[in-house]
Amino acid sequence: MCKQLLDDGVQYVDMRAAFVFQYRREGSESFDEDYEGMLGVLDEEIEKFKISEEGKGFWGLRMIWTTIRSFNKRQIVESMKQCIDMKFLYPDLICGFDLVGQEDLGRPLADLTPELLWFKKRCAEEGVDIPFFFHAGETLGDGDETDENLFDAVLLGSRRIGHGFSLYKHPLLCDMVKEKKILVESCAVSNEILRLTGSIMSHPLPALLARGVPVALCNDDPAILGQGSNSITHDFWQALQGWENLGLEGLGSLAENSVRWAAFEDCSQKEWLQDLKDGAFGKGVRAQRLKEWARKWEQFCQWIVLEYGADDEGLEALD
Repeated sequence: MCKQLLDDGVQYVDMRAAFVFQYRREGSESFDEDYEGMLGVLDEEIEKFKISEEGKGFWGLRMIWTTIRSFNKRQIVESMKQCIDMKFLYPDLICGFDLVGQEDLGRPLADLTPELLWFKKRCAEEGVDIPFFFHAGETLGDGDETDENLFDAVLLGSRRIGHGFSLYKHPLLCDMVKEKKILVESCAVSNEILRLTGSIMSHPLPALLARGVPVALCNDDPAILGQGSNSITHDFWQALQGWENLGLEGLGSLAENSVRWAAFEDCSQKEWLQDLKDGAFGKGVRAQRLKEWARKWEQFCQWIVLEYGADDEGLEALD
């Protein structure tokens, strides 16, 4: 998976996985009671790939721990406890918490608020920081429970919002998202496949950009949805073909946002906001990555000009 991502130009990924499966270590006849073994293997393989020749330039991978939003209270709390336990064992691997599953068939965030507040309190007591990265607003509805998840995601301090499909309907909420520097992880291809939109032409992402909402173009279960590999090229290509006012500079802005809002390292909410504000002028890992991305972007733009730009005489005139 890491190789597929890097071959596709993706140097870093915050990956979500719902921990509802069983894992058995090599040579064992029984399934593990927890996910310590699986996360250990994952951590080992990521580091092995980063130092390999084929993994040169790969920044890494971190995990947003997720559980199914339709589970009952006991199941969700148990998953939260496991998340905290694994954070202690693999602090550099676990970077956040989310609830997944079909949003309108699961419990809304308002109903889950007691468990979520308990989780934050337990994290504080244990001395770990596990921020929220909530899925919210993946719906055609307006004013229903799924749509209102957007409001609760903002109130609960989510650093990013997965999908946010119905956000464009709420001008005041758009302003709040901008003010709190929350990124929307827009998954246009997924939204089309799941029939929230008939085609890329009717997707709300351009409406969010027009309002100044921070957006990154993301994929959503590409292997499950039949895209064939863990890549994002198709998502960017479809966006470029579908929206006349996006252009190359628009794609660059979406890609840069994905670097700016990536969870490269643990930080407090205050540090997170300051890092976002400082951007490439900061001093931490985020600033370094943004500088690296800017250099690669300039090289890419130069290649575009040389490969597809003006003729030789035109280039000489520019020189």
